[in-house]
Amino acid sequence: MSDDTKMTGHLVHDDFINALSADLAPVRRVWSPAVRSALWFAGVAAAAIAIASVSDLPAMALHIASVPDMWLAITGSVLTGILGAIAVFQLSMPDRSPHWALLPLPAAVLWLGASGMGCLRYILQPESHFAGIAEAPHCLFFILGLSLPMSVVMIFAMRRAFTLYPARTSTVAGLAIAATAASMLNLFHPFDATSTDVLVHALAIAIVIGANRYLGGRLLNAGK
Repeated sequence: MSDDTKMTGHLVHDDFINALSADLAPVRRVWSPAVRSALWFAGVAAAAIAIASVSDLPAMALHIASVPDMWLAITGSVLTGILGAIAVFQLSMPDRSPHWALLPLPAAVLWLGASGMGCLRYILQPESHFAGIAEAPHCLFFILGLSLPMSVVMIFAMRRAFTLYPARTSTVAGLAIAATAASMLNLFHPFDATSTDVLVHALAIAIVIGANRYLGGRLLNAGK
């Protein structure tokens, strides 16, 4: 092959590459999972401070001090929210392991297991103040109402990433959001849990996780 033929081939090849890349827009770099996690936690902290400013903190502290095992449930829900958010932003990157989804599960087991201890406390301490049927719907509406804007923000934060596991990522997002909302509920939840209260909380958590898995998964898939 002559030098002229080789040069012509290179020119055709270069022209082809230039034609393919002519209309490509520059891509903005996605912020790292650590940065997005930090921003998420800052937003959650701001919301928690705003909610705490209108809650009866002394009453909450007195109630928790009288039933110390509640710290297990609160610790579990807070850790589930934190570890779940970290897992979500890791899963949103295409080069991350799907096993990140397991990160919040031990904390979730602690949270859900300790939450059910209120039912046992009803037998041991009948004088405790327990949530009645009339109070339980308020917990449902609080968790769902707070989870809605957080879900929108979370999905928006993942939109420009490219997760290989949309359903798994959005499911973990739902768990993290539900846990965060349930943690903030303690600021307005000055009573122990009955079976009805636990079931209502479980229903709210299931709705948040299911909605995020379905809608979030579809939205994340739409970009592919």
